[in-house]
Amino acid sequence: MMMLSFTQSVLGLASGSLVGFTLGLVGGGGSILAVPLLVYLVGVSNPHVAIGTSAIAVAANAATNLANHARIGNVKWRCALVFSVAGVIGALGGSTLGKMVDGQKLLALFAVLMMVVGALMLRKRSGGGEAAVRLSRENFPKLAGIGLATGALSGFFGIGGGFLIVPGLILATGMPILYAVGSSLVGVTAFGLTTASSYALSGLVDWTLAGLFIGGGVLGGLLGARAAKALADKKGGLNTVFAALIFVVAIYMLVRSLNLL
Repeated sequence: MMMLSFTQSVLGLASGSLVGFTLGLVGGGGSILAVPLLVYLVGVSNPHVAIGTSAIAVAANAATNLANHARIGNVKWRCALVFSVAGVIGALGGSTLGKMVDGQKLLALFAVLMMVVGALMLRKRSGGGEAAVRLSRENFPKLAGIGLATGALSGFFGIGGGFLIVPGLILATGMPILYAVGSSLVGVTAFGLTTASSYALSGLVDWTLAGLFIGGGVLGGLLGARAAKALADKKGGLNTVFAALIFVVAIYMLVRSLNLL
């Protein structure tokens, strides 16, 4: 565990607010932002510690944001639970493999994966979808299969997985993105806790920094959930913001991890 300076503590708190805001806004992006913020802004030198710390902080912030979305009816609980249970199984295996890979290579692979998902989200810009979607025999296998794969990737890269869960839920059920954002937070919480537990057992979590992230994320999450509701009323607006966020951070991470800056 690193000794935090006053400046690092302030940056950690501010970073947590930004992470909470993105989780509330798009249901994902927490770890997309948390890992690079911890490494490049706060100054955590070990990428695996950044991944472990971000996982516990993002899981806690996701739980807070889940409560915000549940209050306004944006969560399809049965679909989300099937997806999440399958994902936790995948995350256990993925996190074990992820710790075996060099930290800088992991960040570079993470960035490439982000850009692929961003491109897929831009292809499906419609804000529509089947608002009345329910768990059924038809979508159960899709939810379980995509959930398992998403969980494995989430665990491997040490991320909450929201930016994978949102398109995964849309692909499996056809639900509108606003419901996918709210429902994804069930999985983000579950995946984050699974990955965080694996890293914590290996001593790869900075608990003080995680606490600062969680504290900042509470306020940011409230603002993000309100912004999501406003953007969802504009056709494709939420999808575009989601994809743009992924691209910007992915390019930055790829450049830094390959030592091009």
